[in-house]
Parts: sequence; structure tokens; C-alpha cells
Amino acid sequence: MIQINFIAVLVAALVPLVMGFIWYNPKTFGNAWMKAADITEEKMKGANMALIFGLTFVFSFFVAMTMNFVTIHQFGAKSAMMDMANPNAFNDVTTGIGLDFANFMAKYGNNFRTFKHGVLHGTISGFMLALPIIGVNALFERKGFKYIAINAGFWIVCFAIMGGIVCAWQ
Repeated sequence: MIQINFIAVLVAALVPLVMGFIWYNPKTFGNAWMKAADITEEKMKGANMALIFGLTFVFSFFVAMTMNFVTIHQFGAKSAMMDMANPNAFNDVTTGIGLDFANFMAKYGNNFRTFKHGVLHGTISGFMLALPIIGVNALFERKGFKYIAINAGFWIVCFAIMGGIVCAWQ
């Protein structure tokens, strides 16, 4: 049976915090990001960092949970076999859907459960989800290409690593 590994999700949720310290450091993209985002050192000083880091972890937890369904294809197999008229059908592994699903999982349950596979789907998700969302917001905020590239690049890398963690650690 497929279950979410909450330890993996919690570890993956830490990725944006750790990557943020690296990515937005002045020695990497921090100064360029501040300029592109029109943020000054003065604006940075008045922030409630406990709230920012706490909410970042909560939102990152949501992303990490989603990565389970993006990177682990076996989650989709169960929903494809779902019998809405009989939701307990999976509980009987001796007949019908329960047996079919048990056989499917025995044969394919561990296919594509690698860090590399998770990174692939995480990267695709970053390009297909994070980039367009950040890009649209940036357009309306009148931010430039550099702002989009720095922030989308950050989330593409985070999605890749998060996807790798949750896919491999199932």
C-alpha cells in the first residue's frame, strides 16, 4: 500500500529554508535579488523573521506534500482503480480491485522510486508551475527578467531537491 512518509516530507520542507540561506546570500544572488526586488537593507531590518521562517516552513510543507503525488506514480494508480461505489474495495486483497491493486503494487510498486526520478519531476514541476506563477506575479508587480530568473531558479532547484527526497525516501 502507498503511504506518505511524513519524515521525508518534513525533511523536504526544510529545503527552501536551507537553499534560501545559500541562494539569497550576498555572495550568490542576494545583492542582485535585493536590487531586482527593490528591497533595501533598511526594509530588511524591520521584519519578523520568526514569522517569516515559520510560514516558509508551513508553505514548504504543502509543496513537499504535493511532491509525493507529482513524483510517485503509484499514487495515481490507486485513484485510477478507485471504485466510488465501493470505497472499501481495496481492503479485500483476495478478490476484485483489492487483488488487482495488490498485484500491481507487487510488480510495479517500487518502480521509479529514486532520487534521480524525483529530481526530474521536481524540475519539470518547477518549470511548469513555479516559473509561470512567479512570472505572472512579477509582470503585474512590474519586476524585470532578473527578478523572475532569480526567484524561479530558486524554486526550480528547491522543487528538484524536494522531489528527489520524497521520491527516494518512500
